[in-house]
Amino acid sequence: MTLQLEFNVDRGDFALDAKLSLPSSGVTALFGRSGSGKTTLLRCIAGLERYPGHLSFQGDIWQSGPGAFVPTHKRPLGYVFQEASLFPHLRVAQNLEYGFKRIPRGQRRIQWDEVIQLLGLEPLLTRYPDEISGGQRQRVSLGRALLTSPRLLLMDEPLASLDAASKDEILPFLERLRDELALPILYVSHSLEEVIRLADHLVLLDDGKVVAQGNLQALLTARELPFVQTETSSTVLDARVVDPESEDGLTELDVGGQPLLITRHAVPAGLSVRVRIMARDVGLALAPPEGISFLNCLRVTLLDSQPGITPSQLLVRLKLGEQIMLSRISRRSANTMRLQPGQTLYALIKGAALS
Repeated sequence: MTLQLEFNVDRGDFALDAKLSLPSSGVTALFGRSGSGKTTLLRCIAGLERYPGHLSFQGDIWQSGPGAFVPTHKRPLGYVFQEASLFPHLRVAQNLEYGFKRIPRGQRRIQWDEVIQLLGLEPLLTRYPDEISGGQRQRVSLGRALLTSPRLLLMDEPLASLDAASKDEILPFLERLRDELALPILYVSHSLEEVIRLADHLVLLDDGKVVAQGNLQALLTARELPFVQTETSSTVLDARVVDPESEDGLTELDVGGQPLLITRHAVPAGLSVRVRIMARDVGLALAPPEGISFLNCLRVTLLDSQPGITPSQLLVRLKLGEQIMLSRISRRSANTMRLQPGQTLYALIKGAALS
């Protein structure tokens, strides 16, 4: 584990009680509704707020008891806020150099060219902040944080102030950051869409308490958590690219030894990818059907079922290899098929529903 923490915050109108052990790689999302304590916890980790607690990172004590406290500027972390907060009188290159020049050459773990290429900043270097879009400014802010060569990156709802187009612009860069840099990231968000695209590990907060923490897929499909009881209930499957692009524009993946066709394009063969599958897009059959438009027919095992979001529905959990899928079907269909735990079924998914 990279980060061990325990904080007790009491501000009268709000209390936070958090004890966590977070992983040493990938993206950990701090997720919850507004006011659940996400940003307060992140600021405690950064040292921007000081409350009773204990905090260690990779074996180094950053806070312990009333006396031991490492100030923010001495913690090897980068912090990306909701607003880019760039220096308006400096060009993009100068904003980036502000953090880069503070780090001695021999201590630079992340290099200038690496960040420029990773975030696609080359065309922006000579511009001023007011000459670029909100998404571009946030990429510059992220680049400035990375160029301080942090050992931990904290991101506090970095897309919250952006419009939909700007979010779509920056999300692929955040995915590249996750995939290409061996840098643990704590990502605060109340957007499940962002979390599903970016996170590996999830911490669910509610009213200042840790409700659950663990692998993203496991929490998305856990019976006792609220994710399964929403209109957008879904799971994320880990897959490997087999055929990047067929003649008809589809990409073939391997999921647990079975083929899965999606509409993604230009993804290199052998690459590991994640695919989000909505429960409402998964139909079930007792045997592989013929003469239908569904491109994907995956052999699965029924784990269990529970009431859906309406009285007429059931939510079914399915095992696909070592992973779990969700399917939302009608009670009438379940009764007609006489569904039982342990039963072998075939999950039908439209290729057009996946990307």
